[in-house]
Amino acid sequence: MFNKMSVRAFVVFVWLMMLVLPVRAGGVVFSDVKVAVNQQTYLLEYATSFEQRAQGLMHRESLCNSCGMLFNFQKTRAVNMWMKNTLVPLDVAFIRADGFIVNIEAMQPHDLATTSSSGDVLYAWEMNQGWFAKNGIAVGDSITIIEK
Repeated sequence: MFNKMSVRAFVVFVWLMMLVLPVRAGGVVFSDVKVAVNQQTYLLEYATSFEQRAQGLMHRESLCNSCGMLFNFQKTRAVNMWMKNTLVPLDVAFIRADGFIVNIEAMQPHDLATTSSSGDVLYAWEMNQGWFAKNGIAVGDSITIIEK
């Protein structure tokens, strides 16, 4: 029914998929960064490369109460984000290069619609939905990024 060539091809295919899938499903490694705002400091995962920003918080089934991610886009520009393969509802704060929060938006799991900054920004800060409001962080606040 199966010849030796098709069995070998299948085995090679499965082996290659085992090598590739872990990277696509979350094998990207993030560094940490501290963000200070309103006399509080938060430790976040830091997405600075294209691969890190593309992975973001995708495929995570939950986030701890104080877990989040800061995206550094490397140059100031208008930013659009989506929730493809993201399983938890998030809020995103869009932040200018000087640390000023220009807008905070709610995003729903698996939503392919884009969520946009309301101006040119250098950073986006994602946290569990409602976290910014619960912690008294609002549009107009300024953050300080403390890189190691």
